[in-house]
Amino acid sequence: MKAKIKKILQYLKVEDNIEISILFTKDKFIRRLNKKYRGIDESTDVLSFSFQEEKEESSIIEENIMLGDIIISVETAQRQACLLNHSVEKEITFLLIHGLLHLLGFDHREGEEEKVMREKELELLNIFDFSESF
Repeated sequence: MKAKIKKILQYLKVEDNIEISILFTKDKFIRRLNKKYRGIDESTDVLSFSFQEEKEESSIIEENIMLGDIIISVETAQRQACLLNHSVEKEITFLLIHGLLHLLGFDHREGEEEKVMREKELELLNIFDFSESF
């Protein structure tokens, strides 16, 4: 995962002095987080928590910037991979991309934002040369 994140960040030309926390978990735990922070009482595939949203630019430490947390439910990723007929590795890579894009400020709440984010997700997924389509 570390190599994949590095490849994504290099592709996006993001500075390499950032830190990201990634947690792989089960549905039960991600469901609790989803309920607590989003008010949705069900499991989800990925959650992102940006540490930059509330900071002012002047308060960011120059040496290392803690971008945020990405939490991925491996159980949900496995189910989705099966439903979409592709590998778990590809699904987790997609979820990692999705979470990272959220940490970088991308969103998919509105039409144009969603289009831009979906295009960027597919563009980034293609740098990993998965043989099957998405």
